[in-house]
Amino acid sequence: MDEEEISEIRQKLLRLRSELQALEETSKEASEPVELDQTRLGRVSRVDAIQAQQMAQESTRRRQHQLLEIEAALCRIDSGDYGYCATCEEEIDPRRLSADPTNTHCINCAD
Repeated sequence: MDEEEISEIRQKLLRLRSELQALEETSKEASEPVELDQTRLGRVSRVDAIQAQQMAQESTRRRQHQLLEIEAALCRIDSGDYGYCATCEEEIDPRRLSADPTNTHCINCAD
């Protein structure tokens, strides 16, 4: 990969990180504990609220995992290791990195 491609990928990673961090801020309320006030919520509503809370918590977990992958990719860019397979150390196809810039394995080693 040339410097221009790596620069484009860096910008893509930085934009994605910013978007995920903004989502993280706006979704904090959804993952707060459900208040089990018998006078305000019926049984079905409480179950729905708990289910929505669990889905929000899982979304938060996935966002945090993706943020870690983005940080790792940015570190690989800074160290000069970006674009090489973590297993076989061959260059990863730029099309694969364009689809998911956090990929750490070539198509052969990903299986």
